Amino acid sequence: MLRLRQNLVPYGFLLPYLLIFLLFWAYPLIRSLLDSFDDSRILGFGFTPANWTRLFSDPFFMTALKNTLVILAIQVPSMLALAIGLAIALNSEVLKAKGFYRFAFFAPLVVGTTAYSAIFRLIFNTQYGAVNHGLNALGLPSVDWLNQGTPALIVIMLAITWRWTGYNAIILLAGLQSISKDVYEAAAIDGASKWTTFWKITLPLMRPSILFCTVLSVFGTLQLFTESALITAGGPGNATMTLGTYLYQQGFRSFNFGYASSIAYAVAILGAFVSWIQLRLLGRDNT
Repeated sequence: MLRLRQNLVPYGFLLPYLLIFLLFWAYPLIRSLLDSFDDSRILGFGFTPANWTRLFSDPFFMTALKNTLVILAIQVPSMLALAIGLAIALNSEVLKAKGFYRFAFFAPLVVGTTAYSAIFRLIFNTQYGAVNHGLNALGLPSVDWLNQGTPALIVIMLAITWRWTGYNAIILLAGLQSISKDVYEAAAIDGASKWTTFWKITLPLMRPSILFCTVLSVFGTLQLFTESALITAGGPGNATMTLGTYLYQQGFRSFNFGYASSIAYAVAILGAFVSWIQLRLLGRDNT
């Protein structure tokens, strides 16, 4: 009996966490899955695949999916390339005040999303924004950034890049600093150039960190909501509507929780599929 009590003690310590997990994590996941097969606009539960079949015929969902994939295909690789370059620069032995620069590039992450979204709206304002003033000073015409489809999407991608590049750079910097200096010394003895060292040593050894940042960035982009909602409100004409904003519209404006749940699971499935491809491409061992 005493031995049984001793064996149950660890589970007693875990019980509060397990209860919170079941209440705020497991239950919502299961309930959302059930709701995705339910017409939430009528009383009572009625199993129907209508929400899932609607995804393939809904033009608004397809528009949101297209916008999200465009951001994913353009912004994520660009941001990660900048983050890799920034990490290498922050790791340079000739750079002074490294702590200051690391904090400066990480600081955008701690800025409130509402505040920085408002700042981007002001910077890219057509009439008195700083960007158009700069373009006019160079003799270039103003751009209606927030009221045209492609420019508005560019603003969204610039905002995300500004906010998350430093965060990814710090993660990549940690991976970069984990590489033994002996490897670089051996490469230098063999006469390898800096460019060769980067492509043959630095980049391959940073692969786990790059994979981690890529997976996080993909899921973050698929769930993108704040920038689209606060900077452009999904406009103009749904040009910047993402899967996250469309899910919000269906769930909390139209109160169609069943369809919103199916959108949420579609995002999760898409994210898992893209991440699986990344793991296959970046996570494999080529040695």
